[in-house]
Amino acid sequence: MKERLFTRDFTLLILGQLTSLFGNAILRLALSLYILEATGSAVVFGGLLSAAVLPSVLLAPLGGVLADRGDRRCIMVALDALTGLLVLFTAVLFTPGRALGLIGTLMILLAALGAFETPTVQACIPSLVTEQNLAKGNAAVHQAAFLASLTAPTLGGILYGALGLIPVLWTSVLCFFVTALFECLIRLPRRPRPAAREGSPLVMACRDLSESFRFLFVQRRCIAGLLLLAALSGFFVVGAAVVGLPYLVRTVLGLEPRYLGWAESVLAAAAIAGGAAAGLWGAKIKASRLWIPLAALGALLVPAGMAFLLPLDTGGRYLLLTASFAGLQGGVSFFSVLAVSLIQSQTPDHLLGKVMACTSVLTLCVQPAGQLIYGFLFDRFRTMPALVLLPTGILAGAVGLFSTGFFRRLEAEIWLCKTRL
Repeated sequence: MKERLFTRDFTLLILGQLTSLFGNAILRLALSLYILEATGSAVVFGGLLSAAVLPSVLLAPLGGVLADRGDRRCIMVALDALTGLLVLFTAVLFTPGRALGLIGTLMILLAALGAFETPTVQACIPSLVTEQNLAKGNAAVHQAAFLASLTAPTLGGILYGALGLIPVLWTSVLCFFVTALFECLIRLPRRPRPAAREGSPLVMACRDLSESFRFLFVQRRCIAGLLLLAALSGFFVVGAAVVGLPYLVRTVLGLEPRYLGWAESVLAAAAIAGGAAAGLWGAKIKASRLWIPLAALGALLVPAGMAFLLPLDTGGRYLLLTASFAGLQGGVSFFSVLAVSLIQSQTPDHLLGKVMACTSVLTLCVQPAGQLIYGFLFDRFRTMPALVLLPTGILAGAVGLFSTGFFRRLEAEIWLCKTRL
């Protein structure tokens, strides 16, 4: 008998993700636009993004320990309520003279809270869906995130363009408080508590993390290899996309905020399509073939570079740039859902939060460097962005092409583990 995916509690988790990520999307867009308009520099923009990522890198391991030892529902509720309060205080205290300081502080604090929330949400998914629905469950969470992002950038761009930053902040506050309400109603299955350890909380956390590192780097080294491979691709793809799209649309092409909002919405639609494809076909795709979507990420960046080599007007470049980054976003979504589902299915529940935290850390470790480097490169080659985008596409594609042997070994390790059960 086929198990139902959208149970009451999984639906509440999806609704909470919708409202939370809608608030995050309009907040991120408005803050990015304000920083770019206030400074006009991709270096400053990339620097602030990098500074905001560092707390996630440093605190995610502790977030994983908390997710495995604490009440996951209570953790989610507390984190979203606190996020809403931080944005509320920013809106109340905001003045143009201290705008950059407030925005930078807010981005860093939100990243710190996200370090605890991300592994907790990811660890909840296997508890709310069956193993056969795991890829579909991850795809649904992925789609909820990008469904919120589908409308949020357009509405956020219009709201920001018409009224400024403050109304966007208040809308975001409401979203986070509604998320906390949804999460209060979730009923997670009871799970065995991890064994108590002697020593201080710090010593206990270190022992828990040591156990997860042994699992990744000794017992299941191919899973660690998958994380490292995804992080390497993320260096190229995330650096080029996160810094590049806003900078190219607003600064290089000189288009109004609503155009960036429309582009972000198209990217969200592509991510939904990529997640849906992973949910539909994920169970049929062998691990040995995961190199194909990874290599495709590099090829999808090529049209973005060609947009600045072909004799196109501003509108044509905007359309080709949006289409290229949309394909890239769809490919990233497809690969991410399959990779996360594979890791979750191979990880015991008592290690799930910590392994998901390691996933976040290894992915995020390359982002500050990538964002800083691409911020510098886009500033340096402002008149010729193709010199940034085309080499990036070639390098990212090469990572996928040279990973074929690794993915064959990964499939063999998964088969071997199944035969031992």
